[in-house]
Amino acid sequence: MFLQRRPAITEDQLSDILRDGPSPRVAFVAAKSSRTRVAETLAAMANANGGFVLFGVSARGSVQRDNDSDSLRALADAAGLLTDPPLILPHPQSVITDNGPVVVLEIPPGLPYIYSLNGLYLTRVDAEEAEEPQDGNRQLTTNELRSLLLDRGDSGFESQLVPGATLTDLDEERVYRYLDQLSFVAVDDIPQALLARGCVGYGIAAPPPGDTDERDGKKVELLPTVAGMLLFGRNPQQFLRSAEVICVRYAGEEMGDEFVRQDIGGTLGDQIRQAEAFVVSNVRRGVKIRGLQREDTAEYPIAVVREAIVNAIAHRDYAVRGEGIRLMMFSDRLEVYSPGRLPGHVTLDNLVDERYSRNEALVSVLSDMGYIERLGYGIDRMIATMREYGMPAPTFEETPAGFKVTLQSARAEMVNSDPLSHQWDRLPLNERQQQALAYVHTNGRITNSEYQQLTPDVSAETIRRDLSDLVDKNILLRIGEKRATYYILK
Repeated sequence: MFLQRRPAITEDQLSDILRDGPSPRVAFVAAKSSRTRVAETLAAMANANGGFVLFGVSARGSVQRDNDSDSLRALADAAGLLTDPPLILPHPQSVITDNGPVVVLEIPPGLPYIYSLNGLYLTRVDAEEAEEPQDGNRQLTTNELRSLLLDRGDSGFESQLVPGATLTDLDEERVYRYLDQLSFVAVDDIPQALLARGCVGYGIAAPPPGDTDERDGKKVELLPTVAGMLLFGRNPQQFLRSAEVICVRYAGEEMGDEFVRQDIGGTLGDQIRQAEAFVVSNVRRGVKIRGLQREDTAEYPIAVVREAIVNAIAHRDYAVRGEGIRLMMFSDRLEVYSPGRLPGHVTLDNLVDERYSRNEALVSVLSDMGYIERLGYGIDRMIATMREYGMPAPTFEETPAGFKVTLQSARAEMVNSDPLSHQWDRLPLNERQQQALAYVHTNGRITNSEYQQLTPDVSAETIRRDLSDLVDKNILLRIGEKRATYYILK
């Protein structure tokens, strides 16, 4: 259902990289390297265009024997925590070679901060430009640093501590399941793993209700960040009320009184799954002619819808209060609106090519979970898939306070060769249901009582089952609740 996380580098790619040697986007780190020297390279790559750091490889490009994957991963995590701010990166991948394992750490392009180490701001360059050719790093010039400050100046809300929250507000089972995916086995490593991924931070907990202590002398402890609460919270909306997805399906091309609505809360993973399920259950299906072939199809490629949902959830501005993500389905289009304008240096003109993540920790963990590919927004993939299906490319719009993606429906190309009066004959429906559908086609809607008048000899329970079956078969759409319920064609 979701993207599977792929290794950062395959064994064949690793062989090519080892042969080509270090570059501004590739660094070799020996197993016995100091954390400080490793942190310099991580910060330099993060301030530049990202790349890959290969642990367990000599400066000459030879895989060291007797490498221990866990020790190399620990070195990578520890070095990332030395930078200011700490680097939040995807979990390092292990690639097995004939000489032993190599641990590969991916540094994505477009990270949201400027990273320093002991007051130094570094970048990656070719060896001949480096201050120490063996590591490929040099200090940023004043102009380079000023340019980075302009590009990376609107991030940080996800790293803030959640007022009033403690670690008990995180769901331990969710945390354990996530860390199991990353092969963490030692319970003692869990706080450090969450700290390395920006899900917790150090702070002073709020005093219990009624406590008048001014918190003098209270010890510093680990507390959930906004990212941690959104990813692993027991009830994230208790603290972040606007962190939700509002899904609405309207009957026509504009907003109207006939609609189905679902307000989706929970963790971000839950929101992604439920929002996609809402679209799948409300999308129209039919037959599309491709070449000389007829094939069953939906009015939108579900893979493109999924990308739009994941991008909105991963990259929205969670500092914006009072509104959530809005997914609205109309008869001719689907819109996904996300609070917050495009981040950093990304514009509508360079949206396909540029990479910048407002929510570094969210993207990193969602990538580890398999919901998103860390290297890009998937915009280019959305465009290519829509074109593959012979549909218009998505349109992207920046509003005064947000960002909107619009997908045009394929309804004009979804055909049915049967005459309208017989279009349901081929479906496994009883005569009552056929009669009900003809009534809806003529009158636009049907209620339980109207169905009862059409078939006076059947029970109310049979009528309820008939209508529920038509909804389950993706033919009718239920509108309203209880006595106000009625049904329209989907």
